[in-house]
Amino acid sequence: MFDHLEIRVLPPEPRWAAQLRFLVNGEDVVEGVVDEGGRGPFAADALCAGQPSLLRATSEARRLELGEPECTGGCCGFLSVVVQRFGEIVQWSDWEVPYAPAPPPPEFHFDASQYDAEVARAEADRWWQVHT
Repeated sequence: MFDHLEIRVLPPEPRWAAQLRFLVNGEDVVEGVVDEGGRGPFAADALCAGQPSLLRATSEARRLELGEPECTGGCCGFLSVVVQRFGEIVQWSDWEVPYAPAPPPPEFHFDASQYDAEVARAEADRWWQVHT
């Protein structure tokens, strides 16, 4: 059974630009590790216009920063994961978590077609740009 990814863009706030949240099987991965005051990556950085986002999975493993605590990643570290495609499976593994009491999330395995469709949907939905 595969895990299910949903990418949400949160509207900008007075302190932060629009940011991403990653729901896996309905659970917010960022909030689950870095707590309520933390944030995900800025939408403008992760979903750059006119080019594929870094969220796309390839056969080459790469580490992505998915979040940071309220005190910033430079202080307590970032929530990051290694993303890699293995044929029809996209794997999130080898988590690094900021200094926090929460344990790292488990390894996730996504159906590559569902994962690709969700990343493409997030790349195409630019509603948040009118607010930046």
